[in-house]
Amino acid sequence: MLGITGFGAYIPQLRLSRSAIVNANVWANPSIAQLSNGERSMANWDEDSITMAVEAARNCLHNIDRDNVKKVSFASTTFPFVDRLNSGVVSTALNLPNDTHSADLTGSLKAGTSSLISAVDSAMKNSEDLHLCIAAEKRLARAGSLQELSFGDGAAALTLGNSSKNVILAELIGHYSITDDFVDHYRAEGSKFNYYWEERWIKEEGYLKLIPESINRLLENCNIKGNQIDHLIVPLSSRGVPQRIANATDISPEIISDNLSNNCGDTGTAHPLIMLASELENAKPGKKILVCGFGQGADSILFQTTEAISDFQARQSFSDSLTSGRQENNYLKFLTFNGLLESERGMRAEQDKQTALSTLYRNKDMLLGFIGGRCTKCGTSQIPKTRICVNPNCGAHNSQTDECFADKKANVMSWTADQLAYSIDPPAHYGMVEFEGGGRLMVDFTDVNTDEMETNMPIRMVFRIKDIDEQRGFVRYFWKASPYK
Repeated sequence: MLGITGFGAYIPQLRLSRSAIVNANVWANPSIAQLSNGERSMANWDEDSITMAVEAARNCLHNIDRDNVKKVSFASTTFPFVDRLNSGVVSTALNLPNDTHSADLTGSLKAGTSSLISAVDSAMKNSEDLHLCIAAEKRLARAGSLQELSFGDGAAALTLGNSSKNVILAELIGHYSITDDFVDHYRAEGSKFNYYWEERWIKEEGYLKLIPESINRLLENCNIKGNQIDHLIVPLSSRGVPQRIANATDISPEIISDNLSNNCGDTGTAHPLIMLASELENAKPGKKILVCGFGQGADSILFQTTEAISDFQARQSFSDSLTSGRQENNYLKFLTFNGLLESERGMRAEQDKQTALSTLYRNKDMLLGFIGGRCTKCGTSQIPKTRICVNPNCGAHNSQTDECFADKKANVMSWTADQLAYSIDPPAHYGMVEFEGGGRLMVDFTDVNTDEMETNMPIRMVFRIKDIDEQRGFVRYFWKASPYK
């Protein structure tokens, strides 16, 4: 048996009210007034597709031995780096073995489902290894556009493997793909925004021809009728299109999955996987779930849940991630966080943020993987790891073994809200945290409000952007403290 062995998703905490977008732009485009309902997920300034991918993968790998993960595929059309292995950053942050093969998939919105198919084929060839499939997206759109209203930020991750050594939550029944250079939108090299063609043509010639063909071919190959499908995942925000696709494939429109448009939005390459994670979280055993992807062709993948689905628990459930949002009504903050508004930063922001790549490499285990040390002589834990134990009663040399602090529980010892230090989201919050079992570190706080901060508050560590070197185009990552939500 081959299939899904784990899943997880991540939606950023911030939710931008669509009414805030409409109120700011309706003067120029009155037609958007009817689209003011609901909210879309909004990444914080220190989040991008890499950081969201790490969080989704951490949720997915919560109860999985990471040493068994031998392949990672990361899909996105908004990678922070064009010429750097983005999945390599994710693998390092997750402390996966260095013999893990990592690959980036991009160039189409169906890169997420294509990555899933690639993971399935990889798992089929090696019965013992796990393949981690991740998709994440943080897309930009022009102010006041339909895309700005319908887009959302988020990520999802799944592990796939064989039943010889793994518990299968959803068995693969089959998959079918169509490749067709149908250009509904595109983004050229160096462009910030996508260019879109006429919506009705996209529906009639694209969605309603390519997706039904892919589904029908899959059902035919698997000898399954449309009325046997229990959940149909069509990651499209176009109203009425999923229903027409269902009718064209003899699938009941009543079993179409919620596209999460009301409180999340369309998360691009990640959306099919996010919707799949949402269905798996609530699915009962024996249910057939059909996942579709669209972009220069169409993918269709069919799974059937097993008895084990009832026992799986992610580190953070998708429903918790979706419902624990904090509403944001400041549209200018959204534009600023996404680099779409050039604002005065002041002299304190004028500093060289060059990263010494040699130093980053030598210390990547601590900086990206958040690895500290534990003294084998006295048992003292510390971060960062040093050659000499910090315990004044020990002081042993070269006695420390690696210890990961990323998933340790911690509390706030002290904190400051600094209005003088430059921050894109002032005030800058930072302070000392103490980890359960030992170890203290001065860190930045994220996803907080000043009135929420207090000493002894429990926090969790999250992988975020530390600095952006705009002069050289380099993003520096580190770990920050975030309150439990």
